[in-house]
Amino acid sequence: MRPLLEPDGGVLVTDGGLASELERRGHDLSDALWSARLLLDAPEEITAVHRAFFRSGAVIATTASYQASFDGFAVRGIGRRDTVRLLRLAVELANAARAEVADDGRRRFVAASVGPYGAALADGSEYRGRYGLTRAQLATWHRPRLEVLAEAGADVLALETVPDIDEAEALMTLVRGLGVPAWLSYSIEGARTRAGQPLAEAFAVAAGVPEIVAVGVNCCDPADVATALPLAREVTGKPAIAYPNGGERWDASHRRWTGPSRYSPAQAPRWAALGARIVGGCCRVRPSDIASVARAVASPCPG
Repeated sequence: MRPLLEPDGGVLVTDGGLASELERRGHDLSDALWSARLLLDAPEEITAVHRAFFRSGAVIATTASYQASFDGFAVRGIGRRDTVRLLRLAVELANAARAEVADDGRRRFVAASVGPYGAALADGSEYRGRYGLTRAQLATWHRPRLEVLAEAGADVLALETVPDIDEAEALMTLVRGLGVPAWLSYSIEGARTRAGQPLAEAFAVAAGVPEIVAVGVNCCDPADVATALPLAREVTGKPAIAYPNGGERWDASHRRWTGPSRYSPAQAPRWAALGARIVGGCCRVRPSDIASVARAVASPCPG
């Protein structure tokens, strides 16, 4: 398998908001499983959205496993064996979309989404962190899902929307020796993690982990990206990654986004100039936005 990030390989464009695009297609994702519910109810729709992002210019599809967990499916009466099947299905659906658009000969990748513990709580905790669990407890919770996704055929594990250092450190202990590369991206506010820790300290936990191929931020305000990227590069020496959300705020009590969008594809070349080798979007970022990002980073980056 060729590496995700090759020397002098240019900027890779990842996809946008899988769940928000599914909502725009008419699906109600207001329950605790969020987009993972459609692994049960409408898997073909997940493939359709992956395909739309690929056709728009993304070369990385992020799977519908962000909010999928053994605990979450157990609440629905789904046992361990079927949960394993559904986690693998998330990767299979992205792989199927990749195969459907392979006629143009472009290299494309599948990133298995590994959301934080707080995502499974479905109460907005991934935007706060500090769950009251030890690192060992967090590692115990994450391990079975990570092991399944690592064996499911994805090109990279997307350890994403991580709100605090404790959870990042737990994840770092788990990715060592899995045999699959991973990226680590924090959800941030300003120059700190969502839990309030300095970003330099947060990024440092990935510095000595060879399995981590990129470090950066996601599902944050686009305005915060430019502050984070130089820190990520300086502290870790690794390529950076940036895929913010649309800039709206998540109202956990009403399970909806509020406020205006502040995402602009025109920002992507600047992110690349600051060291990002992977750029894209998160919640509320559409295939049309990703098409504009792909065009923007194909042009020379400003100095």
